[in-house]
Amino acid sequence: METAPPKDLCDRIEAADHRVHAFVPEPGRRARLRREARAAAERWPGPAGRPPLYGVPVGVKDIVHVDGLPTRAGSAVPAEALAGPQASLIDRLLAAGALVAGKTVTAEFAVTAPGPTRNPHDPGHTPGGSSSGSAAAVAAGMVPLAIGTQTIGSMIRPAAYCGVVGFKPTHGRIPADGVIPNAPTFDTVGLFAPDTAGLSPAAGVLCDDWRPEPDGQGPVGQGPGEGRRPVLAVPTGPYLDRAEAEAVAAFGTQARWLADAGFPVRRVPLPADFDALVAHQRVIGRYEAARTHAEWFPRYGELYREQTAAKIRQGQRIDPEEYASALRDRDRFRDRLTAVMDQEGIDLWITPAATGPAPRGLDSTGDSIMCLPWSVAGVPVLGLPAGRAANSLPLGLQCVARAGADERLLRWGPGIELVLGGPSAPV
Repeated sequence: METAPPKDLCDRIEAADHRVHAFVPEPGRRARLRREARAAAERWPGPAGRPPLYGVPVGVKDIVHVDGLPTRAGSAVPAEALAGPQASLIDRLLAAGALVAGKTVTAEFAVTAPGPTRNPHDPGHTPGGSSSGSAAAVAAGMVPLAIGTQTIGSMIRPAAYCGVVGFKPTHGRIPADGVIPNAPTFDTVGLFAPDTAGLSPAAGVLCDDWRPEPDGQGPVGQGPGEGRRPVLAVPTGPYLDRAEAEAVAAFGTQARWLADAGFPVRRVPLPADFDALVAHQRVIGRYEAARTHAEWFPRYGELYREQTAAKIRQGQRIDPEEYASALRDRDRFRDRLTAVMDQEGIDLWITPAATGPAPRGLDSTGDSIMCLPWSVAGVPVLGLPAGRAANSLPLGLQCVARAGADERLLRWGPGIELVLGGPSAPV
């Protein structure tokens, strides 16, 4: 994975970020990174003993606490009120030799009110949300790795809009202590990188109990003994109707590419009343957001942006029994999803990563609906660049594995990525 001396890293950020606005401004960034790079070099003086992320600069979403850097969460609420101990995921990154390049912009409190970040492919279009800064920082070439979080579509959608790889692990696989929550039932810490090759070293550092797939068991091979191809499923039913016509057409082409490359591709009904699933997610998300902000909102509510405040107020009105019922329905959906995968012999669901390319304008972060079932179920998702729309903006494909199969998902990813051809592939 790419490393960069502090001067080169800061030059790169300054050259690109005046247009993209992916990073939270940080006075003294150069001096801090010089100090931290010197300390790392003194700690690991010889290349042979250096840890897996030595010298790798990482952008960190600004809801993750990092000692020495204030956490503002995209909000006007005073940073002192939001302060907390450093996240253990940051401890793991630093122990692996990484450098925190800086805090990246988030939608306010990782909800929906967008920050100032622009799409690196066209600054008049949204980069997505809420992990907008992390996705854009990778897409603009400022850092090779960034931390984001996903509640519903906050990583896979911006990865698609910005043309990078996003990885949302199984819910809870990366510890979320020291991360300001949105809706803890769904909140998941994940990663952005330019390609799948950049994900595995960081996943091995950050995920609990990471067990790399042995050779020949997970990846797509080009010859005998190099691993089997996963069985892919296209979900049928009203779910795909939520995507735009251009995205559905592109997805059909991508599925044909994969079938032509030897991947078994099946059409399987998604086991859900989709409208009910959306309703359950809203109940759980808003109820938990109201609880997350139970202390801050009464004190600082006038500083919240209206999109965030409205969701908190809605959550305050939800009855606890309605919330409990929605959780039970969520559990039933998760169990049915696993049962269908078992019955049909499915390794991965494949779907469009977003409803289409990044919408024009910066007042909205786009629609997260294509990510919703998988975030509700808490299963791991890999978002891959998958060609471009007619307006030349990126499109994405998401690959969804069963809970706990994160290692296998990342082993299968490069073979699928190879077929898709990356962000420059025609559609």
